[in-house]
Amino acid sequence: MPVEKDGSSKTPNPQHFGSSLLMLLSFLLLFHFVVMPGLRRPSTEVLYSQFRKDVKDGKVAKAEIGQDQIQYILKADLPKTQQPQSDGASPTPNKVYVTTPIPNDQSLPKLLEDSNVEFGAIPPDRGNFFTTLLGWIIPPLIFVSIWAFVLNRAQAGAGAALTVGKSKARIYSEGNTGVTFADVAGIDEAKEELEEIVDFLKDSAKYTRVGAKIPKGVLLVGAPGTGKTLLAKAVAGEASVPFFSISGSEFIELFVGVGAARVRDMFEQAKKQAPCIVFIDELDALGKSRAAAGSPLGGNDEREQTLNQLLTEMDGFEANTGVIILAATNRPEVLDPALRRPGRFDRQVVINRPDKQGREAILRVHAKAIQLAEDVDLSVIATRTPGFAGADLANLVNEAALLAARQNRISVTMADFNEAIERVIAGLQKKSRVLNEVEKKTVAYHEAGHAIVGALMPGAGKVEKISIVPRGVGALGYTLQLPEEDRFLMAEDEIRGRIATLLAGRASEEIVIGKISTGASDDIQKATDLAERVVTLYGMSEKLGPVALERVQQQFLDGVVNPRRPVSPAVSEVIDQEVKAIVDRAHQMALDILTANRELLEDMTYQLLQQEVLEGSLLHEYLSNVQSPTHLETWLRTGQLASITE
Repeated sequence: MPVEKDGSSKTPNPQHFGSSLLMLLSFLLLFHFVVMPGLRRPSTEVLYSQFRKDVKDGKVAKAEIGQDQIQYILKADLPKTQQPQSDGASPTPNKVYVTTPIPNDQSLPKLLEDSNVEFGAIPPDRGNFFTTLLGWIIPPLIFVSIWAFVLNRAQAGAGAALTVGKSKARIYSEGNTGVTFADVAGIDEAKEELEEIVDFLKDSAKYTRVGAKIPKGVLLVGAPGTGKTLLAKAVAGEASVPFFSISGSEFIELFVGVGAARVRDMFEQAKKQAPCIVFIDELDALGKSRAAAGSPLGGNDEREQTLNQLLTEMDGFEANTGVIILAATNRPEVLDPALRRPGRFDRQVVINRPDKQGREAILRVHAKAIQLAEDVDLSVIATRTPGFAGADLANLVNEAALLAARQNRISVTMADFNEAIERVIAGLQKKSRVLNEVEKKTVAYHEAGHAIVGALMPGAGKVEKISIVPRGVGALGYTLQLPEEDRFLMAEDEIRGRIATLLAGRASEEIVIGKISTGASDDIQKATDLAERVVTLYGMSEKLGPVALERVQQQFLDGVVNPRRPVSPAVSEVIDQEVKAIVDRAHQMALDILTANRELLEDMTYQLLQQEVLEGSLLHEYLSNVQSPTHLETWLRTGQLASITE
């Protein structure tokens, strides 16, 4: 199979013989109807009476009579050196007179004889060689053209049928992906695992002399955007061996057996070019568990046969020496157990979201392509982007560059990055969404309440900005809290503080306006979900204790929507009571904090209504004056409030 410079295989297009014949036929017809009429000798049409008069006057030298016309030549038009030949030789006249139609004149032959005029019948197509040629050639050409067209269609159909079982893997020559390990940052542990694979392909004797065997398959597991495919490209770029790339969905077709044939063909090609790497992206599209939902026996469909063939090729009766399988998925829990066992995918490389140092390294890789201003600090940006994957950070850098270009600047400033972070987190500004005064005031009190309560809660992050400018799909305002460091665990007091912060907007509306709005619906949903996880998943309930009553959704293979374990009605009632108690206590604490800081709430709201955005030193000055209720520490530690009736 020919390989292009970019590594992809090139399939030649079939030549169509019928099109050439059609072009030749068109040329001959054009020549016959356009060119030939101009080459014929000139002729003049006259009446029959004029012909008889010319005969009687002795002017006609020769006449040829046909069924519908008479062609004759005048003696005056003959060349001086040419006279009528008595031996029947045909002269070459300059001009021909034609009369049509011919009346039924029985006396015409006698008139011609009496006038000594040579006459005879007009031969069919006299001297028209091309007419005769086309008469013999055009019909066979038409037949051959139709036959060639039908044959080409049949061959194309047969070719498609014969290639349906061929592998669709894209083949890259040695190091032709354009990506190396230098282009991958933030996932150093995963790089170290795969560098061993590359080292084995370059120097296999180093491992075989001590009896070590390289893993047959490496499964890259991670959330979307963490760099699984990029890491596979880097392996191909570093290994300097042929690299086959294909998606799991490209094996599956409508007809049963096609996917299995493609798997066989792909491994046959890989064996011929071993040592090599085969990369299967989105493996879960192909390797889902064969135990179908509700059916312990599973099914016998195209996907299952394709998976069976893949299992056999990876670790069957015949070993694939020198063929290493790389696969990527973000749903390892749905894979078939036979696919994940040692001997097939011997090693699973988990690619997590990068930490602060990893994010900074990723930002440095992507920032090489843009011009940064002197005030840009990538470490600060990395701190403000917790939970961002590599794809998110690449998008962030691009958004900042677009903002700078929109302002006709030649470098990207820190302000561009801050705006890009808000775009990614909260969405675009909705300048066309104009709020009336009542709505604007409600949103201002709501966001100020979030900021005041959030400033007192542990582990919630520093409040960086408050805005009442609508953003995204449904956000009429937002409070931006950015953590000072990466957190991997949450304590009880931090969870309670987060629930109270979520409910602070609703509490602020109750205290100041005296009525509630629909603006807190999303906050209430998040607070309720978090409180339910406290009881059913984290085991932090006083009445139920350390019992997990909720199953993680990602562990399901049977498609169950409700992740809660089957429990008795009595336990379900206790769960509901505990969830409500947690939410009520957090709501009451938010009310107590805002009541103690009512004057500060009014000042912040007034300033927010004037400027629409509150950030920087002015915001920090306001939040530094927030007063803490005396019973806040007790509630954070125990979760109990005296104002709540147990």
